[in-house]
Amino acid sequence: MFDALEVSLSVMDLLAGIEAKLRMRRKSLADQVGRAAESISLNLSEGRKRVGLDRLDIFRRAEGSAGEVTTALRIARSRGYISRDEYAAELDRVRAMLYRLTHPKE
Repeated sequence: MFDALEVSLSVMDLLAGIEAKLRMRRKSLADQVGRAAESISLNLSEGRKRVGLDRLDIFRRAEGSAGEVTTALRIARSRGYISRDEYAAELDRVRAMLYRLTHPKE
C-alpha cells in the first residue's frame, strides 16, 4: 500500500460534498477542484511505479495539483461558498507527504 495515494483518495471522498456544493455556486471552480484532485491521485499512482527523475517529475505534478486544490478551496472560502469547517484538512497531510516525496534528500 502506498500511503500518499491512499490519503489522496480519502481527500477525494471528502471533496465530493464540497464539489457538489461549489457546483451550485460556481461550476467552473467545482470542475477545477475535481480535475486537480484527480490529478493528485493519478500522478501518485503513476509515479510510484517510475524510477529516477521521471518519478520525481510526476510527484512534482501531483504536488502542483495539490497546491491548486488548496488555492481553489481558499477562493471558495473567501467567496463564502464553503465554510472554514468544510475545508479538507486531510489535504494538508497529502501536501506534506508530497513534499517529502519531492524533497527526498532533506
